[in-house]
Amino acid sequence: MKRQILICFVLITCALGAYAQDSIKISAADLQALIRRVERLEQRDSLSPNVGNVDAMSGATRRVDTTQTAQATPQSEPKAAPQSEPRRRGKFTIGGYGEVTAKHCFYSNNYLRYGKNPEKYANDHYGEFDLPHVVVYLGYDFGHGWSVGTEIEFEHGGTESAIEIEEEEGGEYEGEIERGGEVALEQFWLQKKFNRYAILRAGMQVIPVGGLNAHHESTEYFGVYRNEGSFTIIPSTWHEVALTFMGSSPKGWRYQLMFLPGLDSDRFNRKNWIKPGAGSPYEFKLANVFAGAARVDYVGIDGLRLGLSGYCGNSFRNTLSKTNAELDASAYKDVKGMVSIGAFDFDYKYSGLVLRGEFLYGHLSDAAAITQYNISMRKGSVSSKQWVASDALAAGCEIGYDFFSLSRKSKVKSQKLYLFGRYDYYDSMFRYDNKPTDMYAWCGRHRAAVGINYFPIKQVAVKAEFSYGILKPGTRADGTVGKLYNDEPQIAVGIVYAGFYQL
Repeated sequence: MKRQILICFVLITCALGAYAQDSIKISAADLQALIRRVERLEQRDSLSPNVGNVDAMSGATRRVDTTQTAQATPQSEPKAAPQSEPRRRGKFTIGGYGEVTAKHCFYSNNYLRYGKNPEKYANDHYGEFDLPHVVVYLGYDFGHGWSVGTEIEFEHGGTESAIEIEEEEGGEYEGEIERGGEVALEQFWLQKKFNRYAILRAGMQVIPVGGLNAHHESTEYFGVYRNEGSFTIIPSTWHEVALTFMGSSPKGWRYQLMFLPGLDSDRFNRKNWIKPGAGSPYEFKLANVFAGAARVDYVGIDGLRLGLSGYCGNSFRNTLSKTNAELDASAYKDVKGMVSIGAFDFDYKYSGLVLRGEFLYGHLSDAAAITQYNISMRKGSVSSKQWVASDALAAGCEIGYDFFSLSRKSKVKSQKLYLFGRYDYYDSMFRYDNKPTDMYAWCGRHRAAVGINYFPIKQVAVKAEFSYGILKPGTRADGTVGKLYNDEPQIAVGIVYAGFYQL
């Protein structure tokens, strides 16, 4: 429309000038050059910076800028809009992601399988059907830089309960749990965008520490289930009430700084390290201590994303078991329980090749004192009363190749078929009070997996994999070091989706 108006204006001006002075002439070539210039200016104006208003720095790699774009673009592949199709400006964002999975494990799920007699369970096996995560996202752009985002997550199918009249018990009313699972408000935030460099967000939001938290949608990893290493030792998807400053630069840098409540050391344990300390078992989040988190991504090279993230904050005094005055008067007065986490992750895509990786290391100060304190808590407390490590780590990488990219048929090239391999190593009891240990050797393991991912469309994938877990060796009763526990092979299949759209 702008082009037509401007061309008409030029023609009218030329005609009036020619009439008045009888000396002005315009050639067809000049007119075509003018039209091409107007087209270039119009196309430039239609393009907008690739800054997510619901962007991947808060955990959604396929979400979109609710003030600028109508089509979601993966963070690892920032692209400009097609020049012939200017982007629409939507107000309402809707989307989500989820998984339907099934697996058969050729090992036991008995809680004693890591006990004194693991050979007793060597021939056991079990199977599961599950809905690990089903997430619904809704967002709205109010205009003038203000927007809101919400995300509700149903884990393992959610929960179901009912009141029933028991005929066998004289018609008594009895509460029944029909289905196990969880329902959580994973995100609820308000945001003010000043420009691409400065965005403020407050509310419940994802803490993007580690590659899995920043890119946790079902189509952003090859496995049927989330990557086992970082999923085991830190929260996933990690969400807290926080205040965030974030933005991006035209040269491909994205940054995020967060202020949030500290973790709760009462609930740390040997298997999951600090993971249970996120969130709150109460109706509110304790904030006796505070923490900070940060993430920086570089996406300036086409197909490549490099990410650094970290977290630091005390955890010990986030408790209701004792008052601050009682702790100050006890042997724990100097205990801080500082949690420090550093992580590096990357994503590289070229032609049909996809390569991803992550390394995460964490340290907990005063681990021995926290272990002693948790074990001493009374029965029925929120604490699991378990040992907790001073150091934990997780590392993993995966590589996949889309064999459909080799085809010349456009119908096949619009789909994807990846053959992939993955390797992980993690240990939630890597060190205890800064000393190497093989205590609870089952907490450390290697895991290798191979499988396929078939994408009939961009938003849906069918997955299948075979994995093999090799548990870390430990010290036998006779003092020799060797294999203590059974290996853990399994097969798994799933169908997943992820999509975010603007209306």
